[in-house]
Amino acid sequence: MPVEVMRAFERAFGCVILEGYGLTESTAVASFNHVDRGHKPGSIGTPIRDVDMKVVDGHDNDLPPGEVGEIVMRGHNVMKGYHNRPEATAEAMKGGWLHTGDLARVDEDGYFFIVDRKKDMIIRGGYNVYPREIEEVLYEHPAVLEAAVIGVPDTVFGEEVAASIVLRSGANASTDEIREFVKDRVAAYKYPRHIWFADALPKGSTGKVLKRESPVPDLGQAASHPHQEETVSTER
Repeated sequence: MPVEVMRAFERAFGCVILEGYGLTESTAVASFNHVDRGHKPGSIGTPIRDVDMKVVDGHDNDLPPGEVGEIVMRGHNVMKGYHNRPEATAEAMKGGWLHTGDLARVDEDGYFFIVDRKKDMIIRGGYNVYPREIEEVLYEHPAVLEAAVIGVPDTVFGEEVAASIVLRSGANASTDEIREFVKDRVAAYKYPRHIWFADALPKGSTGKVLKRESPVPDLGQAASHPHQEETVSTER
């Protein structure tokens, strides 16, 4: 959940949201922000009892606090394997640890922070860009209701950062305004060069945005949109 959405919900309803984390392969839950330990907004908390979790690099070496790697876990909650799929099981359960495909970092207190899905990471000119980081910034803009950041093919950098945005009802914002908003808050190679507005983003049954089904417009063309005249904007 974007931190800004969480804070807005807490203000509106006078409650505290505690985030957790899990997968179908981990029987739904693996970590949580525990009531008796305090919580950290934006964190999925610490592993539940009898579950081991850590982050590793591409060679399954343990990473120190602060470095981004893939979450792996083991414990009573982890599946035995995929039904009749031995190759997929061997790939997911390397060394007895479930490889989740989720990228995260761990702080000095042992709290995990999801960075993004491994498959969603954008590699722009050799630099790693995590879409979730850019989406968190976009959600801070008062005109943005929803945002999805994806990588699009680029002849110079291999991939370029792009953002599909749904504006709040009655709100107005230009692509240049939103680009500058993000540009002021992230490293120079991370802000979206391509931005377009949409009426809605495709979602699955759980409400998650389906990025791979999000339509990508002709990035060389601008089209009309109820919020403003220019809907597609690109920048090098």
